[in-house]
Parts: sequence; C-alpha cells; structure tokens
Amino acid sequence: MIPYLDLRKINKQYELELSQAYSNFIDSGRYILGSAVVDFEESYASYCGTKYCVGVANGLDAISLILKAYMQLGRLREGDSVLVPANTYIASIIGVINVGLKPVFVEPDSKTFNIDPKAIEQAYNHKVKAILAVHLYGQLADMETINLFAKANDLIVVEDAAQAHGASNSKGIKAGNLGHAAAFSFYPGKNLGALGDAGAVTTSDEELFMIIKSLRNYGSSKKYVNYYIGINSRLDELQAAFLKIKLGHLDNENTSRQRIAKAYLSRITNTKIKLPFWNGTANHVFHVFEVQVADRNAFTSYLESQGIGYMIHYPIPPHHQKALEAYKNLKLPITETIHKHIVSLPIHPCLSESELETIIDAINAY
Repeated sequence: MIPYLDLRKINKQYELELSQAYSNFIDSGRYILGSAVVDFEESYASYCGTKYCVGVANGLDAISLILKAYMQLGRLREGDSVLVPANTYIASIIGVINVGLKPVFVEPDSKTFNIDPKAIEQAYNHKVKAILAVHLYGQLADMETINLFAKANDLIVVEDAAQAHGASNSKGIKAGNLGHAAAFSFYPGKNLGALGDAGAVTTSDEELFMIIKSLRNYGSSKKYVNYYIGINSRLDELQAAFLKIKLGHLDNENTSRQRIAKAYLSRITNTKIKLPFWNGTANHVFHVFEVQVADRNAFTSYLESQGIGYMIHYPIPPHHQKALEAYKNLKLPITETIHKHIVSLPIHPCLSESELETIIDAINAY
C-alpha cells in the first residue's frame, strides 16, 4: 500500500534533532512562551520576510486573532463583511464568523481554484472591509491584482497561507508577506508541520503585532495586567522547538514536492484525468496535488484496488455544510463542480521514485 501521506517517515529523517530538542525542552523548566517560541517566531518572520511573527495555537485562531486585532484597532466592526473564497476549507470561514464578521462567498478561478479577482470586484459593496485570500493547495492567489483592488477601496488583505509555507511570487516575496497580515497552520500534514497543533501570524505592522501578541495570551502583555478580552492561544514551547528544526528543511522538502508535481504533470497522459494548473514557478509548493475526474467514486475505488492512497480536499463545499446552513441556498456552480470532482494524489518529500512510478503507471492504465 502506498499511503497518501507518511508522517512517520517524514519526521523520522529528523529524529535525532527532534529528540535533542525534546531533551532541551525538558531541561529548560520553561514550558509556556519560553525561548523556543521566541526563537521560532524570529526565525519564521525572517524566513517570510516580515518584521514580526506571533506563534499561536493553530491556524484557525491565527485567522480570528488577525481579524479581532483589526477590530480593536477600529479598522473592522462587528457585522462588517469579509470576502472569502467559496471553495476553501471551512476553517477560513469559521475564523471570520467567530469574531462577529460576515463571510461573503466568492467563486474561484476555474483554472487555479484560487479566489477570482474578477469575482471579488463583482461581490464588493460598501459593507465589505476585508479580503481573506487563501493560497489553496499551496499555490499563491493573484495577490498583485487583489492588493491593487484592496488599496483602491481601502480594504484589509489577510492571507490564509496555511497551505503555502515557502511559496513565493515572481519577485521572490514569500507567502506571509503578501498582504497586511497572514495566518499559518502548522498542522502535522502541512509542508511545515509540527508534531501536534500549532499556528502563527506574520505581519510587518507593529501595532497589529502587539495587539495579536497580547490577544493570544488572555489580552495581557504584562503578567496579571489585561488590556483586552483575549483568548488562550499560545504556540506550544515544544512545538516551536520542533518547528525551528523543520524550518531548516522546508525549502528542500518543497523542492521535492515540486519535483514530484513535475513528474505527474509530464508523465500522466490519461485523458480521463484533468491535471492541475501550474506555471512552473515557485508560486506553488504543492501541499496538495489535485486532479479532476468525471466519476470520483469509480476512480477512488480503482486507486484502492491498486493499493494507492488518496484524499479528497474537500468532499463537501462549505455552503453545503450543516454548520453553515444559513448559506445553503447560495448558487456557486464553479465551487460545487470542484468539490464534486477533485481527488488528491500522494505528494510528500519521502515518496520514492518507485512509488511515484507505480502511481503514474496505475493512473495511466485507468
């Protein structure tokens, strides 16, 4: 069986370093917001090219904390609308709703599956105060066009970069530094994955940074002195130590993902399989390699019969989820088609050449 993702194999590569980090953590006696968190925050800000990074508990909190901080600054108010891609993972939308803002679902570009700047223009009205741009599957959204529109209309631009660690645009600017602030998840399966839940916010706005840093810790920046009604969403000290180690290997792992993607794109010739769009640049780090098929059930049953793992990102569009029943009557045909037909193939740094060949041969024989 070729698994969709082999986290044990991925993390085994760094076992000695991770074990040493664990030992150092035990010996430190400082288990909450210690030097490992600060070290990772500084390293990740430097990597992304931003002035600041705030480690938080997970990617969902990262989104909510950014928006909540803008509410504290008076840039957003309860009931304001935020444009979000309709075909994102539901966490993007929950992060908006959790702070009292209203998501406005925007259709994706049918080629890249990222939020469509033309659809953004069509969805915009005076109630819209922010855009949440998701770099879906690891491919950067069209941030240049989005930022131009946002600047013209005085909108906040937040990146949901949870799947795009290390992706960069044609100018070499990385995900996390392409908007006013960015939310990251370090869920174990991400390109930069912790060994548990973890997340971060990156920004170059000092005032926003200070508020988020306080909000993640009960609204306090000085012990027992609380400036805001915050939450407990602190990056775990041990996970920060693990992430610092894995950050040093991220670029090499992304290169491996791109190599596998190139093999899929050049060697899968079955016309029943619609391959994803990629312009061949560093703007895609292939957290997911998604293909489209007419009959998903038949295709996934075939993959199972061949011993090939797969995932579906995501089987149900957000507006059809029971949790978002208020949006069930929206007509979003591009989103619904995507969610109905996509299947994700194995793509991770430890996928062997023989496994890759087996997958390609099986797909071509489908």
